[in-house]
Amino acid sequence: MRGNEAFGEGALRAGCRYTFAYPITPQSEIVHFLARRLPEAGGVFLQVESEVAAVNMVFGAAAAGARVVTSSSSPGMSLMQEGLSYLAGARLPCVIVNVMRGGPGLGNIAPAQGDYLQAVKGGGHGDYRLIVLAPSSVPEIIELMELAFELADTYRSPVLVLGDGVLGQMMEPVTVPEGDSPSEGDSPLGAQRGQSPLVSPLVSPSKPWAVTGQGDRPERNIISSLHIVPEDNERFNRELEQVQMEIRRREQRVEEYRVDDAELVLVAFGTVARVAKAVVDRARAGGLRVGLIRPITLWPFPDETVSRAAARTESFLVVEMNLGQMVEDVRLAVNGQKPVHFYGRPGGTVPTVREVWNEVRRIREVSGGEEDLRTAAGPNG
Repeated sequence: MRGNEAFGEGALRAGCRYTFAYPITPQSEIVHFLARRLPEAGGVFLQVESEVAAVNMVFGAAAAGARVVTSSSSPGMSLMQEGLSYLAGARLPCVIVNVMRGGPGLGNIAPAQGDYLQAVKGGGHGDYRLIVLAPSSVPEIIELMELAFELADTYRSPVLVLGDGVLGQMMEPVTVPEGDSPSEGDSPLGAQRGQSPLVSPLVSPSKPWAVTGQGDRPERNIISSLHIVPEDNERFNRELEQVQMEIRRREQRVEEYRVDDAELVLVAFGTVARVAKAVVDRARAGGLRVGLIRPITLWPFPDETVSRAAARTESFLVVEMNLGQMVEDVRLAVNGQKPVHFYGRPGGTVPTVREVWNEVRRIREVSGGEEDLRTAAGPNG
């Protein structure tokens, strides 16, 4: 399965039945996939006139209690930032996929990780953070898309799934259990073909806060991000802060690879983490103690794992497809305990194993590991 198709399949398997989206390379296959599959599953796909329209339709569906997803790529995500702030301000759960391309501006359609800071620092206005998940393989895309919807509903928060052009376009084997494929008959929204989804019984799990009609409730549900009185707005922000502290405490996810005895720890996410893992294997084959920390949640950043590693390793090397955005979070987590080095390629260029390996050698030479490196270098340097 292609990575972009996996984003769509993961959303379907999570019970998502609404997508409002606008095509943009290199994520357009998500839109194509869901345009075909959602009607088959009793859902609704609507290609809208712009990214701004898409994110605001997501607001409406989320307010009605539906599981809803939209997807875009870097310039399109910039257009969505106002809507994302409104979703966060209204505490509405939804999932957004960003398949990053080279930037800034229109840039190019090549893979990059230049949207990291936009993703993990909020992106829009106000005091909020999005939960950000970063898969590094096609099978993991499906797994994390299902997790994204669960986290969104648990914390009533938008969740961003961050990929790149390599991940979106690559094809890898995926095992999808038979008999578990979504169809119109098992739509969690109860929508049947020919029946308006907006009047169907909504939401699974139950969302008593949704604007689904007053029913037996004594009061109407009103969803808004408008808090005119400063004290009211401060109270809301304090409540949101408590939720985000809970997310930070409970939802840090990370893969550690051969870190326990590592003298040098690489830190990388997404596609470039696969390059970093190959470098670790090459180093270990030559007797060098190198490990990898791969953040799966970019926010909350797994600072506890990085901090623990800092207590026993000699240094870190952060590898990114940008000019050094995640390295800021790594340095905060390390908190000055050990040196943190950086290697990155921006604008749509993926670091190669050889390039990262050469950077590992340079760091080890500076720290006095020259003898080990001569042993590990091998015939290809």
